[in-house]
Amino acid sequence: MIKNHTVSDLQRGERAIIKSFNEVDIPLKLIEMGCIEGNYVEVLQRAPMQDPIYLNISGTYLAIRLEIASKILVEKL
Repeated sequence: MIKNHTVSDLQRGERAIIKSFNEVDIPLKLIEMGCIEGNYVEVLQRAPMQDPIYLNISGTYLAIRLEIASKILVEKL
């Protein structure tokens, strides 16, 4: 059985490829900033309480809430 991973499962320094997500649950701004299928995502840092997560998505740096990160399916590298 293959375990589905999400961005929220990644630890600091881990990289993955975005596989899918429900566009209804993802803010349009994230999609516009490169959060699309096939792009790379790397966790750069987590806030002290683990929320938000600071990411590099194919050269775009942004912070997202853990709730949103848990809806982005990825394949770990």
